[in-house]
Amino acid sequence: MSGKPVCISDFEDYAKKFLPKSVYDYYRSGADDEETLADNVAAFSRWKLYPRVLRDVSVMDLSTSVLGQKISMPICVGATAMQRMAHPDGEMATAKACQAMGTGMMLSSWATSSIEEVAEAAPDSLRWLQLYVYKDREVTKSLVKRAERAGYKGIFVTVDTPFLGRRIDDVRNKFQLPPHLRLKNFTSNNLAFSSGKDFGENSGLAVYVAEAIDSSVKWEDIKWLRGLTSLPIVMKGILRADDAKEAVKLGVNGILVSNHGARQLDGVPATIDVLPEIVEAVEGKVEVFLDGGVRKGTDVLKALALGAKAVFIGRPLVWGLVYQGEEGAKEVLQMLKEEFRLAMALTGCRSIEEISRTLIRRHDVLLSKI
Repeated sequence: MSGKPVCISDFEDYAKKFLPKSVYDYYRSGADDEETLADNVAAFSRWKLYPRVLRDVSVMDLSTSVLGQKISMPICVGATAMQRMAHPDGEMATAKACQAMGTGMMLSSWATSSIEEVAEAAPDSLRWLQLYVYKDREVTKSLVKRAERAGYKGIFVTVDTPFLGRRIDDVRNKFQLPPHLRLKNFTSNNLAFSSGKDFGENSGLAVYVAEAIDSSVKWEDIKWLRGLTSLPIVMKGILRADDAKEAVKLGVNGILVSNHGARQLDGVPATIDVLPEIVEAVEGKVEVFLDGGVRKGTDVLKALALGAKAVFIGRPLVWGLVYQGEEGAKEVLQMLKEEFRLAMALTGCRSIEEISRTLIRRHDVLLSKI
């Protein structure tokens, strides 16, 4: 990359050039043939915007709220593991960038900075914890209680990972953490996923998940989690309307429509394509969010037009970290914010409340009616 980045792909080009291959492959790759990985991005182009004109967009307000907390824009940072592989400051740089931009950050349980370190680095930031349910339930309980004490404002429980998806690049690379890093939220060597262990011919992370994460988790365990904390709980990884309805019955506060960045089961739908049925299924009883494939401001607008309260980004933020740490992360967020502002203006929306389903239609469905 030469010169200042002008779009998200410029940041990725830089990261591809400067990251070790195994690290870049870990962040970039999806499951198996990566069909869903490509479709997460491509699917946005199947939805076309239908702008309104002559709306006086000289004054605009991009602010909204997530789980009762106000944010400057409906663009938040999703859980991305092991960010200190991208930059020495890792998750702490991300938290500072989000604090500066007035938006929220979801911290991965598999962070290379601890729950407490991130809170101390950006004490005024809006933070949520992403949670896996471990075989040792005391480990899971401890993570929740630490998040409460450190001022986190919600728990995003991942429900699509009883085992790790087959990420072929990671298998080829026999992926594991660089020697100087470990998962900082755990003191046990078995749970810290530190380097040096022989994982055979597999991805080290796949072996770790099989050994540590509870594959027997079921709906009753969400009730158990609900009883652990008064913090809002969001279920991350739902793609079906019936699952969304069941989640609402259990008293969760939100649903994150997610296919895990296409890193779990290949061949599932792009998240933007299933978002409308999830929104319809919950009947406004909980907030609905989306991640997967968001690369432009128009993507954000399309997701909101289809009923998402906010979107979460992952890979773009990591590429920003590689580029320039905290400043690079801020640059990515600022770029998406300005693209979103322009998309709102050009579709005649002065505030988030004016974004509606009337702005968007699915193009391939329209063509089939011609």
